[in-house]
Amino acid sequence: MKKLKVVLLFAILLLFSQLSYSQITGSAHDFSGETWNTTGEICIVCHTPHNAMTGIADAPLWNHQLSTATFTLYSTGTLDATMGQPDGSSKLCLSCHDGTVALENFGGITTGTTEITGDALIGTDLSNDHPVSFTYNTALATADGELEDPSTGLSGLGGTIDDDMLISGKMQCSSCHDVHNTAGINYMLLKSNSASALCLTCHLK
Repeated sequence: MKKLKVVLLFAILLLFSQLSYSQITGSAHDFSGETWNTTGEICIVCHTPHNAMTGIADAPLWNHQLSTATFTLYSTGTLDATMGQPDGSSKLCLSCHDGTVALENFGGITTGTTEITGDALIGTDLSNDHPVSFTYNTALATADGELEDPSTGLSGLGGTIDDDMLISGKMQCSSCHDVHNTAGINYMLLKSNSASALCLTCHLK
């Protein structure tokens, strides 16, 4: 039974990688041509079919060293959400984008020296970035008064905000960004932000 589960999981990952491979090729997450990626592969920087890391939620066969940084969080007097350190899929994004972990630190390597630079470097100070890793539910929308109820509000992607954009009921980096670039939109957005359409999915303005 255990072997069957492993085979099924690998088959799902293989199908998933085939579906998203063409979109990743040539995108900002195509690392196949980088000198620090000596494998020449695209997927392996983040995912591996064998000996994947465990212990973090929403991490499909994760292969990249995680950050251990403590982040300065977004805070304002109008924030009704309960904030905590980044978790889930946002923790995965920050394993590169916080600049504390080398890009080539995958597959068990922890001695890399190539760190992310430029606009892609978010750093560990998240006080000027959209908050992540907080529970976004009906209670929060009601308390805030200017948020769409995620259980009924439509995402514009076929279902509700909860169904299509939240991860285990939380707002994460991947609530707005599609790391596999499926839609082919600038900044790897989940959907177009023309006329602030992405922002206005959740924010009532």
